[in-house]
Amino acid sequence: MDADRGWRGYLPDAALAAAVGGALLGGIVLAPVGAAPGPLEYLALLAGTLAVVAWRRAPLPALAVATACMLAFSARVHPETSAAFPVLITAYSVARDGRRIAAAGASALFLGGTLLADLSAAGTGDPRAVVQRAVLLVGWFVAANVGGVVSRQRQAYLRQAEERAAEAERTREEAALRRAGEERLRIARELHDSLTHSISIIKVQAGVAVHLARKRGEDVPPALLAIQEASGDAMRELRATLEVLRDPGEEAANGVGRIGELADRARAAGVPVSLDVSGDRRELPGEVDRTAYRIVQEALTNVARHAGPAASAAVGVEYGPDVLTVRVHDDGRAAPDGPPVPGVGLTGMRERVAALGGRLSAGPRPGGGFSVEAELPLSPAPGLATATAHPAAEATAAGTAATAHPVAAPAAHPGHSAPATLGAHPAPATLGGEAG
Repeated sequence: MDADRGWRGYLPDAALAAAVGGALLGGIVLAPVGAAPGPLEYLALLAGTLAVVAWRRAPLPALAVATACMLAFSARVHPETSAAFPVLITAYSVARDGRRIAAAGASALFLGGTLLADLSAAGTGDPRAVVQRAVLLVGWFVAANVGGVVSRQRQAYLRQAEERAAEAERTREEAALRRAGEERLRIARELHDSLTHSISIIKVQAGVAVHLARKRGEDVPPALLAIQEASGDAMRELRATLEVLRDPGEEAANGVGRIGELADRARAAGVPVSLDVSGDRRELPGEVDRTAYRIVQEALTNVARHAGPAASAAVGVEYGPDVLTVRVHDDGRAAPDGPPVPGVGLTGMRERVAALGGRLSAGPRPGGGFSVEAELPLSPAPGLATATAHPAAEATAAGTAATAHPVAAPAAHPGHSAPATLGAHPAPATLGGEAG
């Protein structure tokens, strides 16, 4: 295969050499001037013509062969101007290769040799024809040498233009990365200023209340303990978020392995939660691992906020051969005919799952309650990798979600939103109320 491609590369040059050889033979047959060519002259003609085949790949050897052979051929046969064609082509190639002195020297050698040969053969004839032919050849050789130099300069200009374009593209990418870094730092400062102070006050106040209750010998309310624990967890996640924003190389440590902690936190808030993990447990891709964790976190948060005081939840994680399936069902007060209420909780879920090329379905269950199910491919389809959220962006949403642990008292709500799916049916969906 490679050999075939190599031979095909010689075909245009071989065709050019054949055309030059045909012009030389035509000049000999149609307008004979000197002696009839013999075997040595035909051999010189063949060698000079074949040198044209290498005019691009080996320009200097081709010029040397063409000049010597065609000079010997011209001295014997005197074929008008056609004998200069192989030398013109190879001189142009050598000048284009940057060897202007060699090209000019070979041109001068050929011009001088043919002029002497023509003058000696003219005898008592009209020398003006010889001079006119010499002037014509000089013009051709000057044009060939100048054309080679101009072609080299044009190629150098094109290379510089390509390098400048590549440099400009690299500079744009660096500028975009720099702006992204500045934006991450700005978001980190905003998160720190807007959330850290408030969460710290909640944590301190809850800690003081727990301390005073124990000092008085009173039973500490479970809700107060849950607030204290959740605020501490929120501070840790917010701190991790800020670290990721400041250093994109760091990734959040939350994953499927910590879903049990989410279940424990929900139980502490008064929501009975069962957890079932099935299939062949193994290490997951980072984006899949974090997305599964965030889906369960958001779903349990909404159960605590909207499902009702007597609701319970069931969390299921199933490791499949190619897909990780995450399910969160509750038996709360969401009705199958409940009106859709827009929110941002499932919007974040939908974006995460879509970035991985997965499928998300969420909606009321036929017998009451609400269901969230996500199928996350373990090997994202080609073309979807660019849609995957940057770890810093993922952690930004993580930090926001971290402030909504399931510790608040259940709020009254008419029901959850209508069912929706991602993947085959990309209709939007949200959990009821101010989800997430």
